[in-house]
Amino acid sequence: MQKMNIPGPKAKKILEQDSKYVSPSYPRAHPLVMSHGKGSEVWDVDGNRFLDFASGIAVVGTGHAHPKVVKAIQNQAEKFLHISSDFYHSAWADLSQRLSEIAPFSEEAGVFLSNSGAECVEAAVKLARHHTGRSQFIAFLGAFHGRTMGALSFTASKSIYRSGFFPSMPGVYHAPYPDTYRPLLASRPGEDYGETVVRYIEEEILGRLVPPEDVAGVLVEPVQGEGGYVVPPLGFFPALRDLCDRHGILLIDDEVQAGMGRTGKMWAIEHFGVEPDIVTSAKGIASGVPLGATIARKSMLTWPEGAHGNTYGGNPLACVSALATIDLLQEEFIQNAAEVGEYTKDALEEIQARHKSMGQVRGLGLMIGVDFVKDPATRKPDKTFRDRVEEHCFEHGLVTLGCGKSTVRFAPPLSISKAEIDEGLQIFEHAISLTEKE
Repeated sequence: MQKMNIPGPKAKKILEQDSKYVSPSYPRAHPLVMSHGKGSEVWDVDGNRFLDFASGIAVVGTGHAHPKVVKAIQNQAEKFLHISSDFYHSAWADLSQRLSEIAPFSEEAGVFLSNSGAECVEAAVKLARHHTGRSQFIAFLGAFHGRTMGALSFTASKSIYRSGFFPSMPGVYHAPYPDTYRPLLASRPGEDYGETVVRYIEEEILGRLVPPEDVAGVLVEPVQGEGGYVVPPLGFFPALRDLCDRHGILLIDDEVQAGMGRTGKMWAIEHFGVEPDIVTSAKGIASGVPLGATIARKSMLTWPEGAHGNTYGGNPLACVSALATIDLLQEEFIQNAAEVGEYTKDALEEIQARHKSMGQVRGLGLMIGVDFVKDPATRKPDKTFRDRVEEHCFEHGLVTLGCGKSTVRFAPPLSISKAEIDEGLQIFEHAISLTEKE
């Protein structure tokens, strides 16, 4: 398998320009300078072809430049690009109705549109405070909810995100996320580990740190993204829903990365049989056009005019792109994510049998993580090994991203074929073999 010479001469010039003018705060995974993409393939400015198993951090769910999405954007761009949220347009109303119809709860929904995941988390937090009259929140270790000051207070995946930015917003208490591969708490006999975590919240956080009547909401990812593509045990969300119901606490479901068909269902929370009160969605919602949506039970939208808003809310290009995206997801790509995701997990487990460095393969749909370890018995994370696997993948034409302490995430476009998965996994195993020899 031939190694690419990356970056090439054209890419090097752009990288030099970027280094001179772009903020160094952006984390960059690989020296990929993209020229164009189609489906699950991307090409750089020097003509190198890559398979994309990252899809812009789970954003381009319909694949790069899907013709139906492109056409919807082109048609809208010929009419108008912006009017501001002080006025109205049909695509905004159509998308809000569509999101209300697919919301993962039975009650009628209301929708607030913004521009990103962090913004829709901010809106959810403000709404929860306003509606409940309470000020405190519970979040989870390993969580990523954004980098704006409010969202940052909930984010607990890497300390670098907080370094130099203290003090953060007060009133957020973190519990362990129910990671059965590396549990932090001891379960009682016969207790699901998800139930263990909820018991910890009730006994320790609500019992010792903050009265439940002061807690507005619990903000939680149905599958942790940045935290390592961690899937909670089945007992977690029913127990958490019960706790919230008993104390009048809102369950805020952050589907920014896990939603929009990524796990083989429209919403990841649907795998666990509970209904949230507020849902946040971004990333895969509009196939790459910036958009965030905060979807809440309509009975909760008690805030008055002017309590929250933004200039670009309901941007027409984003709205038509989202409408086309939802059509494609419902017509074929959610089902494809479920089927190809199962195929991918099975194939990865076959690879795992040949490589002791692969500690665990986990995930739902096409949200799959491979956790690399120093020793399968101790499960000690091996970040250095993971990073080298990523580098070797890239050098041989496969784009991947890490997450958690030692996990490679697989989040390809939901349109990807089994043949493309096979091609990518051949590179992936080759990268593991190269790393093992170093």
